[in-house]
Amino acid sequence: MTISFGTDGWRAVMSDTFTFSNLRLVTQAIADAIATESWLNGSTGDLSPDPKRVVVGFDSRFLSDRFANDVARVLAGNGFKVFLSQADAPTPAISYAVKHFNAIAGIMITASHNAPRYNGIKLKAAFAGSALPEQCRKVEVFLNDNEAQARGPNLMDFQQARSLNLIQKFNPIPPYNEHLTKIIDFDAISDNPQRIVVDSMYGSGRGVIRAVLQGSGTEVTEIRGEMNPGFGGVHPEPIAKYLGALAGAISTGLGSFGLATDGDADRIGAMDERGNFVDPHKIMALALKYLVEKKKLTGSVVRTVSTTRMIDRLANKYGLTVHETPVGFNHIADYMLKEDVLIGGEESGGISFKGHIPEGDGVGMGLLLLEIVASSGLTLYELVENLLAEVGPAEYERRDLRLKLPVSKQKMVEKLTQDAPKSIGGEKLLSVSTLDGVKYLFADDSWLLIRPSGTEPVLRVYAEGRSKDMVKAMIEFGEKVAESVR
Repeated sequence: MTISFGTDGWRAVMSDTFTFSNLRLVTQAIADAIATESWLNGSTGDLSPDPKRVVVGFDSRFLSDRFANDVARVLAGNGFKVFLSQADAPTPAISYAVKHFNAIAGIMITASHNAPRYNGIKLKAAFAGSALPEQCRKVEVFLNDNEAQARGPNLMDFQQARSLNLIQKFNPIPPYNEHLTKIIDFDAISDNPQRIVVDSMYGSGRGVIRAVLQGSGTEVTEIRGEMNPGFGGVHPEPIAKYLGALAGAISTGLGSFGLATDGDADRIGAMDERGNFVDPHKIMALALKYLVEKKKLTGSVVRTVSTTRMIDRLANKYGLTVHETPVGFNHIADYMLKEDVLIGGEESGGISFKGHIPEGDGVGMGLLLLEIVASSGLTLYELVENLLAEVGPAEYERRDLRLKLPVSKQKMVEKLTQDAPKSIGGEKLLSVSTLDGVKYLFADDSWLLIRPSGTEPVLRVYAEGRSKDMVKAMIEFGEKVAESVR
């Protein structure tokens, strides 16, 4: 079977692998997995979800609404009551709806930040976060078993399902916004009104930040907020190279800083008043500093292996425990479920914090960043400069190096561990971690992470250093590794 249901669900090119037929097969496997007695497996905490309720949402991509309708039809054909979003919505809003409706699971039709030609499925657990790895493995097992038995999907007519009340449309935004008002200090925002530009990148976060800020005094100019299923031909990923429109809006005086969300609004990026990109590393560090120093909150800190060491320096200052996880927000969610976590996040922009759902949320983090700026009385540029003066400098670069052929992740890890350099850029190697790929930590707190992709012939190289020269030296080392396997 060409379908691989991994820990972040399934993504594929539309009309190639991502077809209505294959989507129905995947949904049937999800329905089978959800129906097993072991589906929850103690993962719900104090929740007692209804085993027959499932929430379905979708992003603004081409045909996402049609795909979501077919998902609902298969679930209804399997006897589930489906709460189907009436319009495109952010992934975190759909995740929150799972909890709001006390549902056993949620399905989001989205390819997140991927190119417009892709679509996909994200599977959500009852606790309002990404399904656990063991739950995704169950889906994979049913996919293979159903194929072996030539078992097709149960499929109910859409209108029949509506008439039987097995499919009920709903608006996920009001309960989500109400929750946001409980975890964001809107009084602080209204006490010092800001002028901001929101770049929704044509994704399903469009209109959400602007709507929730109505009445707060904040002047919001939204760009790329109209429906455009092709995302204007660009990747809907809030990183510097795709945010030229946001930089232009700020330069023309439309706002004092900018917020950007990705295709399904579970990632955040920002831009200061000078047009400098503020990456998720800095956003997470600013949030940690604010939550401890201003909000007087405590708890552990969780970051992925590819996320800034500024987090560690701040946590050490505050006496907080830091947990390092493999890449993927589901690993962060694991900690948020089992202990008191203050903040958790990853370099791609998925971040959450205490009181919120265990899910990356670009909207929620954008609002928290607005609160931080409003409360400080400083500009975003000044806040970043103060942060770097305290726990920086932190120069960062990521390269995705394409290979001619896929490489064995295990063999690459073994090679990089055995052939670890004694030093790079004049800095002595202190330790080697194989938590996810191979990570070298150097004497000046610089680090280099090399992760072979498990799905395509790509070597992902991440580097953070105290200087641009150190980052350059580490990236060059990664390029030599890539050259050695080309």
